[in-house]
Amino acid sequence: MPLDHTVVGVESEPYERSWTSADTLLYAVAVGAGQGDPLRELEFTTENSQGVPQRVLPTYAVLAAWAPGGRRLGDVNPAMLVHAEQSFELHRPLPAEGRVRSTSKIVGIYDKGSGALVVSETVAVDPATGERMITSRGSIFIRGEGGFGGDRGPRDEWPVPNREPDHRVTYPTRPEQALLYRLCGDRNPLHSDPAFAARAGFPRPILHGLCTYGVTGRGLLHALAAGDPARFAAMSGRFSSPVFPGEALTVSMWLDGESARFRTTKDDGTVVIDRGRAVVRPA
Repeated sequence: MPLDHTVVGVESEPYERSWTSADTLLYAVAVGAGQGDPLRELEFTTENSQGVPQRVLPTYAVLAAWAPGGRRLGDVNPAMLVHAEQSFELHRPLPAEGRVRSTSKIVGIYDKGSGALVVSETVAVDPATGERMITSRGSIFIRGEGGFGGDRGPRDEWPVPNREPDHRVTYPTRPEQALLYRLCGDRNPLHSDPAFAARAGFPRPILHGLCTYGVTGRGLLHALAAGDPARFAAMSGRFSSPVFPGEALTVSMWLDGESARFRTTKDDGTVVIDRGRAVVRPA
């Protein structure tokens, strides 16, 4: 069934979403906080450590802002769908527990030949004041849905830095990382069911793209903002290759004033998040 292009620009009904301290603690552990040394990153993994108030990893913004889509795109085979890009802007730091009201819309459906790129945007506000808290934009690539003769979409220029990174950090992932991350809300069987993963062309379940994104965000936070979520303003990146749970991730960063470009790679050099950008506020 062809994609329904009439959904572009149609805003969803407002959706209120809340989270608890336990939700943000689980998220931090699910993206590797405290792994290898449980006494590090206590501000993200505990709520009752003496002298250490709980704080929230900035990448939780993507989960906090999530809202159900409005009209259906069409009869899409979920095994042919992959997360392609993700970005967010934090207008203020997230509280350990809170609530937002979100609206979302599809802002474009682009013809990439072998598939279609569907881009959506979500705006989350404080329900009490209407103040904007999060702007999140993501895209999905649907294999086999291209070739309809549409616009290929805007080009994003990202020249490869011709120098060594200013910062480089490596974090391991656990073999059971996807089983932990799925408890944050994404129960897609691609990340847990071997039979479903095989139908999608993978030898075994893969790690959630947003888990890779969260691990990357931790590296950016500590290297660029000295671990201070209040300084972390924005992040974007393109998912370019799958990660299997248990593989290590290296984040390379090139500074450019208050912003930085970054790439995340596996041990064999495969780029898994490309064309990355992060924006950090001054101390």
